[in-house]
Amino acid sequence: RHGSLPHSMFVLLLAPPLSSASAPFALPTAPPASVDASDSMWDSRPFVDGRKTCIGGKVEAWSGPSEEVTSPVFDARTGKRLVIGQLATMGEVDAVRAVEASAAAWDRGQGAWPQMSLAERIERVEGAVAALKERRDEIVNVLMWEIAKNSADAAAEFDRTVAFIGKTIETLRRLDEESAGWRVVSGVMAFVRRAAVGVMMLLGPYNYPFNETYAALIPALLMGNVVLMKIPNVGGLAHVLTFEVWAEALPKGTLSFISGSGRATVPPVMRTGLVDVLGFIGGSKAGDAILKEHPAPHRLKAFLQLDAKNLGVVAPDADLDVAVGQCVVGSTSYNGQRCTAIKLILVHHSIADEFVRRLASAVAALPRGLPWEEGVLITPLPEPKKPAYLAELVGDAVAKGARVVNEGGGTLAGALMTPAVVFPVSREMRLWHEEQFGPVIPVGVYRDEAEVVEYVRSSPFGQQAALFTQSTDAAAPLIDALSTSVGRINLNTQCGRSPDELPFSGRRSSALGTMSVSEALRVFSTETVVAGKAAQEPNRRLAKELPSSSAFMRALADTPYRDEL
Repeated sequence: RHGSLPHSMFVLLLAPPLSSASAPFALPTAPPASVDASDSMWDSRPFVDGRKTCIGGKVEAWSGPSEEVTSPVFDARTGKRLVIGQLATMGEVDAVRAVEASAAAWDRGQGAWPQMSLAERIERVEGAVAALKERRDEIVNVLMWEIAKNSADAAAEFDRTVAFIGKTIETLRRLDEESAGWRVVSGVMAFVRRAAVGVMMLLGPYNYPFNETYAALIPALLMGNVVLMKIPNVGGLAHVLTFEVWAEALPKGTLSFISGSGRATVPPVMRTGLVDVLGFIGGSKAGDAILKEHPAPHRLKAFLQLDAKNLGVVAPDADLDVAVGQCVVGSTSYNGQRCTAIKLILVHHSIADEFVRRLASAVAALPRGLPWEEGVLITPLPEPKKPAYLAELVGDAVAKGARVVNEGGGTLAGALMTPAVVFPVSREMRLWHEEQFGPVIPVGVYRDEAEVVEYVRSSPFGQQAALFTQSTDAAAPLIDALSTSVGRINLNTQCGRSPDELPFSGRRSSALGTMSVSEALRVFSTETVVAGKAAQEPNRRLAKELPSSSAFMRALADTPYRDEL
């Protein structure tokens, strides 16, 4: 078994080039991170049979083509990625059938789910969560094997998702209590409550297949929308494990799933015009392509969480212990496969050498290995093509004068890549501009804050930045510049999304819409008003009686309405 790998196996990359002009750049290699039958975890490897569909409330066997799902953990006997499941490879016909089933469930807003009272919808979702909790260990195990989250992170993803759902329901109750009820404005009595938008097409990411996806799914369902979810090709097996739960918990067709190639399934769905809301977490180019397929984009409500090239700025007065520690965590947590990861560090020239020395040392000390090994922080990369892409980025930087400065940086052990600290990175290099979304940590140098501002000005992205300084004079102008360029500015702290109560936003090509427990409820709903002249006696009587007769107007059991009549 080749799991955790000793430092002695690696080569220190100090100067370019590692490749000749006639040969493509290649990262150094080590034996693959792998398991065999003698390993204690061998018998825990999952096999999820995803040769089934969940459409229109029915879970049925799939007799069409399917694709093997592999783990980034290698089989030591074969030297190849372990097969841990299968997914149905749906095409255009089946994808269109799925969205038609969703449209039938919505029924122009007259379907069972959108017409159900808010209290009943909450009860159904809570029932589904209770059933999902019974499958927690199975789902966490699949997250470890399919996307190589370490055991703590895999468990945390499930538990954080459950906590998010609880917070969302709690927030929904509070918002409803604050807004629902009768008020009188200029002689007009009005009852205001939020209602569903329609059919939602939801595409979640592979890196947080549960947490990120459910952060959109649950608010959308609670507000009465019908959802069609496209399962990611990597990270999709955990969703397959939920088919029966959702089919049993919700009315027919409220939540359906499609799997297979996104190019083959998503455009046909959008071209039907049956989608009213798009929830997409992924790349901006893919997001643009999906939006363009809709025949009536003026009525398509879109919520997009997209690319990011989050900047870490280390000022000359920064506490280097804090800056190094937070930059390491911020750039390597889950191997840097987070939209909120720090993707480029700009350090002041006066402290650059010392900062890079400490950073390289800290990164070299990070434990690497298989997801279930105790204390492991760096795990294999789930995307099969990602190591080759990262090698291109490192090779480009090395060819243009940068170095990999940490011990063993960039070494590939199958799908397990030791993080590479690349220094000094400049604007001529791809790492300066492209989102690497992996364990490569580019570090550049600046001499004046104007250079930092110029980077921010010229970037097509605008999610977050992290400033490391103890000086108000240094922080204030950068905060002012960043306040109109990114959605969150972190002080002496890594970039991140939590806590979920805070807005998670972005600018430019990083986001369209804001995610938080409250904002998501607003994004996937629209305000609906029942109004009439308050002086009319029939209206005053209707106002008293309707909340007990109308499902839309019915109060939550423990939420008394405001009444200004």
